[in-house]
Parts: sequence; C-alpha cells; structure tokens
Amino acid sequence: MTPRLSLISLLLAVVLAHTVPALAQDKGSLEPKPLPPLANPNDPKLPAKQLFARRLLPAAMPARAIGSYSKGCLAGADQMPFDGDTWQVMRLSRNRYWGHPAMIALLKRLAAKAHKDAGWPGILVGDIGQPRGGPALSGHASHQIGLDADIWLTPMPDHRLSREQREEMSATMMVREDRLDIDPKVFTPGHLAVLRAAAQEAGVQRIFVNAAIKKALCREARGDRSWLYKIRPWWGHDYHFHIRMACPSGSAECEGQPSQSGDEGCAESELGYWFKDSVLHPPPPKEPPKPKPAITLAQLPAACKQVLNAPDAKNGARSEARK
Repeated sequence: MTPRLSLISLLLAVVLAHTVPALAQDKGSLEPKPLPPLANPNDPKLPAKQLFARRLLPAAMPARAIGSYSKGCLAGADQMPFDGDTWQVMRLSRNRYWGHPAMIALLKRLAAKAHKDAGWPGILVGDIGQPRGGPALSGHASHQIGLDADIWLTPMPDHRLSREQREEMSATMMVREDRLDIDPKVFTPGHLAVLRAAAQEAGVQRIFVNAAIKKALCREARGDRSWLYKIRPWWGHDYHFHIRMACPSGSAECEGQPSQSGDEGCAESELGYWFKDSVLHPPPPKEPPKPKPAITLAQLPAACKQVLNAPDAKNGARSEARK
C-alpha cells in the first residue's frame, strides 16, 4: 500500500468514526433515559463529553461561541423551536436542538426560503448542538460552539410529524448506489434551490455535502454561480447537508476557519479526487487506527468551565421535549 493510500484509508476511518453514529437515518428514542450520575465528576481525566452531555439546559449567560468548531463550547444558547410554519425538528431525544442565536435565526430564514424558492413545505432540522455545546457522546467531532447545523435533504412533509416519526423516520439517500452521481429520482431542482439559498446567506462560511451532490450542483447551477465556492464535498452528507457559520461579529473567543478561495470548486482537478476508486473504496488499513484520546475539560478553552458550571437558563424546552 502506498503512503498516500494508507493516509486516505486512515483519514476515512477517522471521519467515519465521527460521522456514522449521527447520520440522519439513525433512529432516536421514544423513551430517552437520563444519564446516570458520574462517580467522580471532578476527575481531571474524565472526558468532557460526559460532562456536557449531562447539562440539559443552556447556561444563563450572554450568547458566546467559545473556541473552535471541534474544541469549544457555547454560552447563552437559543433553542430551535420544535415546530414552525416551515420547519420541524427531528430526533428530539438527542437534545441537540440548541445553537448560537445567529444560527437559530439563520435556520428560520432558510426554512422560509425553502418554502418560497423551492416550493418545499419546509425543512427538517437535524442536529445543531447541545445546550452548552462542547463534545458530544456520539456522532460529531464538530457542532461544539453552536455554529454548525445539519439539515435533512428530505423536504418537510405537508403535515405535522408525530413524536414517533421524528425519532424513527429515515432520511432519503440522494446518491446513486455507485456513488458517482446523484440519484435523479430523488434529487430535484428544489434541492439545488435550498442549497443555493443556504450558501447565499452572508454568515455561512461552508456547506458540506457528498461529492456527488457537489458534482450535480456544478453541472446544473445556472446564472449567478458565485455561491458554489461555499459548497464543499466531504464524506457522508448524502442524506443531509451541514451548514457551518463563520464566527459572528464581536466573537473574540471564537476560533474560525481560514477564508476559502472564491473559485467554484468545480474543476476536475479538485472534484475528480473524490471519485477515484481509491477514495470511494479504500482498502482497510492493515491495523485498525487507534482511537484519539477524548478531550478533557482542561483541554477546552478556560471559559468553558464557567459555561459548564453556570446556572441553568430559565427555559421550558425540556418539558416540551417530553410531550
């Protein structure tokens, strides 16, 4: 195996380890059980995810995105209401419907645009983040500072989903079985309209989709194509797309990502990589990669300890979630 192929295999394994458990088709629970108390919550070796997962409400603090997308926390989170005229929130049992106020406002705007521009009844909202951000017990390496959100590529139905449907309904696969292109039976001009509307939001820095979806957008976009540079191919994301916002203005503690180049990202030299057989079907590594040590509270920004220990914000979302 060449060094490059070995690196690809290792990277793919790491990516899948972070993404597979929270894919849109994974079911939730109708009767989520509370996590048991920690025997020693002050243990400095305790993974931070065990602490943040046990905070059921946001910190009663002003809104702040602290740290980076994959190593941070969130103060003063807002809840995405479970239902709106043009959106419904899925997998309520995960308690990951919290985000920075700027993200919640963006999702509401996008839902209205999906209805107006694409003719969808609305959008289905997947994971945003935990009440205080931070590392999650499963599913994501990012989504830690309230500026990431997953949107299903399945349009919202024209009726209110039941709690059971929200936990057990599967998202629709958008990619052909051979992984080389979208499935034209399910990927429609409406999907292009929704992705374009999301990318045209000024606060959005990146949108992650499966490479086959990026390929379809490059082929089918007409008129103004300046938004295409924000759409980035990444493993998975064939049932949902992932919105990432830039750090909001005045967020001194937020560590964003470098600005992207303004090119469309449609050139064969860029997009062709994702359709190589070695990338689509990498051979398994000779030895399973060792899991990365879990992040501890001490490894997060210092302000995250204050966020973790702050009083709960006064909010009735948990009682609503039980309905």
